[in-house]
Amino acid sequence: MMSNTSRTVLLGSLLKSVSRSFYLSLRILPVGMREPVGLAYLFARAADTVADTSLIDPQKRLELLLLLREQLNRNLNPQELKRIEIEVARKQQDSSEKALLESIGPAFSLLSQFDQEDRDSIRVIVSSITEGMEFDLKTFPDESSGRLTALKQYSDLDRYTYMVAGCVGEFWTRMSFAHVPVNYRADSETMTDRGIRLGKALQMTNVLRDCAKDLRIGRCYLPAEKLAEKAISASDLLNPDASLVARPILFELVGKTLEHFREGLEYVLAIPRSAVRLRLASLWPILIGLETLLVLVQNDRWLDPEKPSKIRRSDVYWILATSLVMVIFDGRTRHRVQGLIDKVEVRIHPNLR
Repeated sequence: MMSNTSRTVLLGSLLKSVSRSFYLSLRILPVGMREPVGLAYLFARAADTVADTSLIDPQKRLELLLLLREQLNRNLNPQELKRIEIEVARKQQDSSEKALLESIGPAFSLLSQFDQEDRDSIRVIVSSITEGMEFDLKTFPDESSGRLTALKQYSDLDRYTYMVAGCVGEFWTRMSFAHVPVNYRADSETMTDRGIRLGKALQMTNVLRDCAKDLRIGRCYLPAEKLAEKAISASDLLNPDASLVARPILFELVGKTLEHFREGLEYVLAIPRSAVRLRLASLWPILIGLETLLVLVQNDRWLDPEKPSKIRRSDVYWILATSLVMVIFDGRTRHRVQGLIDKVEVRIHPNLR
């Protein structure tokens, strides 16, 4: 049995050190959801660290990633977990990432203390996310190879966004219905579909925001079929004028992302106003995501790694502060989110002005 001190460290200081902005939503969640969602996030971040450690050969990373997934879904073998600590944790320069990988054993101990339904849900969500990481490792070249590969079709991108984030919306919804027993304004199937769309919206935002950085490590998430329509190759995206040339593709994909965000808004509004914590935890990523999209579409050098499309920390704090009261009013919440969507749409469709 894990001690309360170990549990507090695992889901407190360690989680905060590796969860970045997502920690904001985790801390505001209703108590019943907080621990299973937090633990699922820790497993996903540990897997992400394994998949992204460039000092290790991609084939070895894939082997260790699959090993972690196998341990999660089958009988736990402490010796196999030790391999991950030895081969990955000791190569981490970031102390938080190192501590995370060294805490996999305690994380499994905590998992065993949850009820069967939560354990099964965590296994499903982490398995799906690791499938997305497996997809990355099998699709794209070694970061140091100097090669560049693009996804083939938009359907590949859509599938990828489900594996690494759409499934998170699915899991989030399952946890909501299990741990926040209130009268939702939509049935579980509708909420699940909307949750998936919200997850996809957030991942599409991340993909488009990080495009410049990903290109430099050989990963092009802009589908080759879309590039071909504009007579562009993936390597062309590294040219100085690429931001302007590829802007029509950016705007098209932003348009698809906004469609997902609209469903995300309906997701939030279907949560009863009495469930303020759950509403806020679901709304904050939408507001931050849309503000990020607005910065992105206004960035004339969005494919320049020296000009990242990120919102300021002070803007994040402003979003949090101004939403605390707004969230209990459906009309104000819709107006705020729709207003951001409209601002982005005016940029990608100038004729709407």
